[in-house]
Amino acid sequence: MRHWQFHSSTLWPAAATLLAALLLIACSNGNTPKPAFLSTDITNANFGADFDLVDQTGKMRTLADFKGKAVVVFFGYTHCPDVCPATMGKLAAAMKELGPEASRVQVLFITVDPERDTAAVLKEYLSAFDPTFLGLHGDERATKKVAKEFKAIYQKQEGESHGHHTVDHSTGTYIYDTKGKLRLYVSSEKDADVFAHDLSELLRTTS
Repeated sequence: MRHWQFHSSTLWPAAATLLAALLLIACSNGNTPKPAFLSTDITNANFGADFDLVDQTGKMRTLADFKGKAVVVFFGYTHCPDVCPATMGKLAAAMKELGPEASRVQVLFITVDPERDTAAVLKEYLSAFDPTFLGLHGDERATKKVAKEFKAIYQKQEGESHGHHTVDHSTGTYIYDTKGKLRLYVSSEKDADVFAHDLSELLRTTS
């Protein structure tokens, strides 16, 4: 909002009245300052429009189910030794930083290892971080489809024995605002404070 300055000796009563009216209009227009994000703003991205997967309770989920909340999407798998638990840990810490505002955020963990990540496995894994986190899974075809929609990459690497494979995958996190628009991409090296800050900014500016 522009700040006006006048010398009191030359300020006419009419001008003062006009100034007060202008200030009142400017303040009442709800012109919320633009958010200052710490992660990458991808507001105009032409991907990540939606998903269609099953959560750990057996319910089919799409983006529309979480309208009114900021939505955080991460692709990973429960046997991941490093970046997946690290990211979930950061998000859990961010939820604590947000306090009551955390109720307006939904974290979604989309598995790229549906062979092993059943509903029960996802539920147990995510509950260790935050009981509100949801795990989404689908068959091989559905997993490939959603990964393509988000431009996420993953590739199974066979282990020494059956069932002991690993999965190479992209490690960024996507964040939607409360209106269901994809807004942010958070790289894996960012910490919990970045998640908390940017989620707070989204909640403040898109409520």
